[in-house]
Amino acid sequence: MVRCCTAMVIIFLAFRAIFFIIATLFSGLIIAMSALEIVAVIISLIGVALTIKRNMWCWWFNFAAFVLYAYLFYQFKLYGETILQFFFMVVNFYGFYHWLKGKQQDHEIRIEPIAKKTVFFQMLLAAVGGLIFGLTLKHFTDAAVPMLDSQLAAFSLLATYWTSRKHIATWVLWVFVDIIYVGMFIYKDLFLTAGLYAAFVGLAAFGWWQWEQVKKKQALTQFKGV
Repeated sequence: MVRCCTAMVIIFLAFRAIFFIIATLFSGLIIAMSALEIVAVIISLIGVALTIKRNMWCWWFNFAAFVLYAYLFYQFKLYGETILQFFFMVVNFYGFYHWLKGKQQDHEIRIEPIAKKTVFFQMLLAAVGGLIFGLTLKHFTDAAVPMLDSQLAAFSLLATYWTSRKHIATWVLWVFVDIIYVGMFIYKDLFLTAGLYAAFVGLAAFGWWQWEQVKKKQALTQFKGV
């Protein structure tokens, strides 16, 4: 029953994303889009859906999306996002290794807790890193929105690291980051990507709920095994 409901929710979110894309096409915005952006959107959606399901294939789809978006963002002078994709690639391989190691030890991908002090410290570190990166982009490049771009890049990298560590907090952070991304991509006329990140907001909220259910189930299983 739970699997059936999960599948229905994912299908519903996928149809919402498809509806947005179709509506965008018919509104004439297709002119501002490219085949590369369309492919990147589809691969990204698959990657996030697999991440929610804690499927190891998510890392390979995410890696392909990072490569495509690195080139796409470079074309639109979003240099912070471009550089971010390369950091994503590094963290992606770390995440794959960490998930694979945990799966071999526990025979499943377990949700791991994170201390509040660690959350605050790492978020502060991301904010400072984003500020320094933003000032660098502002003074040494022709980046379109250097300060916003750099902050989003920093917190996205933190969220990806949390994903690799299997922390539920990753989904909470992604909800807020993706909402801001939607506005930035609309500003840069990346309408399909804006639609993708709007869908990501819903997927992140669902991922948050899904991982909470898994965490409770794992805790109950561990309790019974004691």
